Amino acid sequence: MSEEDKIALVREVIDGEALARLVRAGLDGATVAFDGYVRNQSHGRATDYLEYEAYEPMAIAKMKEIVAQIHEKFRIHRVAMVHRLGRLEIGETSVFIAVSAPHRGAAFDACRHAIDTLKKTVPIWKKEYFADGAVWAEGELPPIPPNAKSAS
Repeated sequence: MSEEDKIALVREVIDGEALARLVRAGLDGATVAFDGYVRNQSHGRATDYLEYEAYEPMAIAKMKEIVAQIHEKFRIHRVAMVHRLGRLEIGETSVFIAVSAPHRGAAFDACRHAIDTLKKTVPIWKKEYFADGAVWAEGELPPIPPNAKSAS
């Protein structure tokens, strides 16, 4: 990981254009960005809004690991990886990743690796809200808080 990289969990609107500009430098020939945002449906049901929760210290640590991995694996320059927490409305960005590199191939490959790894390994959970209730996405649940009694 480089000191020029940006990794963050935020509760405010993500400015993807600013993050893409942040990673861009004179030695780069490409910036590839992934902008993940809230869609208005999930599995055929109309979505009202989403809420994201995270185990924040571990999420930041895992995000730093991912950025370090892509620096080792791909010929890239800078990375911005920002995930939003809290309530998000339809169309709002939930995760934004930008990768700059001297060549486009490395930027594309690193960005794809970053989002795929983030989704699999970072402890961030999504709850989808519908007119008739809410569900945790893909069966993922946040951890049970210490001292809480389980439902079993």
